[in-house]
Amino acid sequence: MNNPPRVAFFADSFHDINGAAHTSRKLDAFARRTGKPFLCVHCGPNDRLDCDGSNWTLQLKRGRWAFSLDDGLAFDPLLFLRRRELLETLLAFKPDLIHVTGPGDVGILGAWAAHSLQIPLIASWHTNLHEFAARRTEALLAPLPLSWKKSAAAFTERWSLRIVLWFYSLARATLAPNQELMKLIGDNTSKPVFPMARGIDMDAFSPVHRTRREGPVTLGYVGRLRPEKNVRFLASLEKALVERNAGPFRLLIVGDGSERQWLEQNPRHAEFTGVLTGRELSQAYANMDAFVFPSQTDTFGNVILEAMASGAPAIVTASGGPKYLIADNVSGFVTDSEQTFFDKAQLLIEDRNLLDFMRHEAREHSRQFSWDRVFEAEVYTAYRICLAHTNQPETEPVAPAQLNSSSNRTFTMQ
Repeated sequence: MNNPPRVAFFADSFHDINGAAHTSRKLDAFARRTGKPFLCVHCGPNDRLDCDGSNWTLQLKRGRWAFSLDDGLAFDPLLFLRRRELLETLLAFKPDLIHVTGPGDVGILGAWAAHSLQIPLIASWHTNLHEFAARRTEALLAPLPLSWKKSAAAFTERWSLRIVLWFYSLARATLAPNQELMKLIGDNTSKPVFPMARGIDMDAFSPVHRTRREGPVTLGYVGRLRPEKNVRFLASLEKALVERNAGPFRLLIVGDGSERQWLEQNPRHAEFTGVLTGRELSQAYANMDAFVFPSQTDTFGNVILEAMASGAPAIVTASGGPKYLIADNVSGFVTDSEQTFFDKAQLLIEDRNLLDFMRHEAREHSRQFSWDRVFEAEVYTAYRICLAHTNQPETEPVAPAQLNSSSNRTFTMQ
C-alpha cells in the first residue's frame, strides 16, 4: 500500500489531562501535519463535524446519563444511540481501519462500527484499568480489615483484567507501550501486539525554562493525586529523609485529585501548585532537581520523559512501564523497594556532583524519544502490516473466562 491508510481513530479521552488524551491529541496533530487521511472521533463539550481536506473530526457530546470515571473522564452508557450518525460519517470518510484506545464509551462504539462495516479493528493499550480498579476498590474499603481489602482488591483486579483482555481480543492487533504489556496481551488474546511508545517535545520541556538558581534540592512530582498513583508514598519519602537527616530539600507536587487533601495535611516540606499547563508547567519541571514517581500502575509514564527533558533525573519503581524509560544509574534510578527509593533520593540530595551529572544525562537520554518516530515507525507500520493481512482468516476472540495472565504463549502476525 503506497498511499497512507485512511484511519478512523476513536479516543475515549481527548480533551482531558492525562497520558492517553495527550497521546491521542499528538497522533491527531501528526496526521494533520503530515497530510494523512484521519478521522478523529471523541467526546467534547458540543456536537460538531469538521472536514478539513483529508482530516476530519467528529465530536460527540455526552448526555445527561454520563457519569464520571476519573477527573475529566466520563462514560455515557447511551452514547451507543449515536451509532446511526456515526455510521453516516464513517461511510462518507471510508476508513481502511478503525483504531480504538480502550473499552470506554467511544472505544466500544468504534469496535461496534468496525464489526458492522467489516473493516479491521486496531486497539491501543494506554491504561492498566485492572490495577486502577483494584486500587480504587482498596481505597473505598479503607475502614475494613486489611485482609478483606486485599482479597476484594485482588478479586477486582483479576476479573477486570479478564474483561479488558477480552475486549482487546476483539481487535486484529494491539499496540502497547512496554514489553511486559506486549507479552501479557499477546499471551492472552492470540493476536499480534506491536510497540507504541510515547514522545516528547524537547523545546516545551527544557532546562532553559528554569527560573530557580539557589535553594534546597527540589524533588518534584507531576500527575494525578489518586490512589492508583501511590502518591501517599510521597509523605513516607519525606518522613524517611527527615529521619535520616538528609540535606536540605523540599517537595514540589504538581497536580490535583482525591488524595490532595490528605497530602496537604502530611508532608511538611511540600508545595502544592494544583494542575499546571503550558509555560507554568514547563517552568515547574525545569525548577525540579530530581523527579520522584512512586506509581506502580503506569503503562508508560509521559511525565518521566517531560521531567528528564527538563533536566530532572527520575527515581521510579520497578513496576510498570516507567522503568523502561530510565538508563539506570545514569538518567535516573529504578528501585525495587521503598528503602532503595529512599536511598536514591538521599543520594541525589547529598551528592551535588552526581546530581549535576545525572541532570545532564537525563536531558541527553530524553532526546531519543520522538513523536514522529513513534507514529511513523511504530503506529503506521502496524497499520500497514495489519492491512496487508486483511484477507487472512481471523482468530476467534477469546472468552473472558479462558484468559490466562500467566500463559507463556507468544504470537506474531502470520
